[in-house]
Amino acid sequence: MAAIETSRPAPFGAITTYRAVNGFTGIFAAFKAWNDARVTRKALSKLSDRELDDIGLCRGDIEMMGR
Repeated sequence: MAAIETSRPAPFGAITTYRAVNGFTGIFAAFKAWNDARVTRKALSKLSDRELDDIGLCRGDIEMMGR
């Protein structure tokens, strides 16, 4: 029986490129999550106390959203 080697080393720079792309993807995801939370807090802060009470929140809860 013959043994065949199926694993090959990655091309030069492939791992560095992969890590860089993952790093940028992570930064982009963190920025998107931060911006979504910011938009949500802004929309909730425009509601009246009565409207916040209707959805089960108070003013103090708004700052804790997305953190």
